[in-house]
Amino acid sequence: MRLTYKQVTYIREIARQGSITTACKVLNISQSSLLAAVEAAEQGTKTRLFHKRRGRGVAITPAGQAFLTSAQKFLAAGAEFEKTIDEFSQVAPQTLRLGCFSPFGALLLPPLIKRYSEQYGSSQILLREGDQRQLRGWLASGDLDLIVTYDIGDDFTGEVTPICKFPAHALLNVEDEHAGNETISMAELAEKPLILLDLPETREYLLALFDLTARRPSIALRTHSYETVRSCVASGLGASLLNICPSETSPDTENVVRVPISDPLIQPTLVVANPYGPLKPDYVRDFIGIVYEFFLELGPENFAVVVPEFGKNMVYPDPRK
Repeated sequence: MRLTYKQVTYIREIARQGSITTACKVLNISQSSLLAAVEAAEQGTKTRLFHKRRGRGVAITPAGQAFLTSAQKFLAAGAEFEKTIDEFSQVAPQTLRLGCFSPFGALLLPPLIKRYSEQYGSSQILLREGDQRQLRGWLASGDLDLIVTYDIGDDFTGEVTPICKFPAHALLNVEDEHAGNETISMAELAEKPLILLDLPETREYLLALFDLTARRPSIALRTHSYETVRSCVASGLGASLLNICPSETSPDTENVVRVPISDPLIQPTLVVANPYGPLKPDYVRDFIGIVYEFFLELGPENFAVVVPEFGKNMVYPDPRK
């Protein structure tokens, strides 16, 4: 016997109403669906569950009553499962599995996580920081609910929501000859020893910016760490080319300055990617909204280092509309 949960609920409703016609109205389904459920159950149990009463609907038989008694645990489990499904998209999980481009861990995520926690309470956050390739793999394998990163390199699977643009800028030592300038050209930056943020796909993007406008600089030091880049520039070991600016949770020291690039460059976009697509849970949708609101409130003047002519329309339209 292969009865579905819905078919068993149909039989229960017939028994409650004592009428197939009334049960049809209560359930808002066709009579044929109810009769098919009764027939399937009777064939499976090899006994009659209801008998007709002339002009008075139907009455459940003792065998039918025994059938419903046996089905109570099944019906209760099904009801609990339906309740869980209904609540699933609305209630935050015990653990939010969040990924980010590794420099974002200290520079960006703390205020976003704080806003999420204020909205959803004591959900635990599992934060995985990685490079573009690692993030792409974690997302594709279903290890993460969403990731916050740049649209650099290959495409991400699932749904990708653009938030805002992050143009490149120069990070200079405060004693650098261009530190007090309003802008710096890529040609001028190429003359300085480069402290390179040497992450997969990120390094290709950064070096390609020099190829488009100038020659490649001499690389003084390669590192996977954004903090090491800042420390090396602060120590006078060279200059760097970066995108994201520090937040109040991880401010620059007084030994470095950030200077806009005067050349028109490709501007990567900060995105939030998730594996759910249009059927994403509410807590994922809300986190995307939190990221968007954060940058909208912050404004380009606070999250980007860019000359005014290149700083227009940097925040994308609201993804919730």
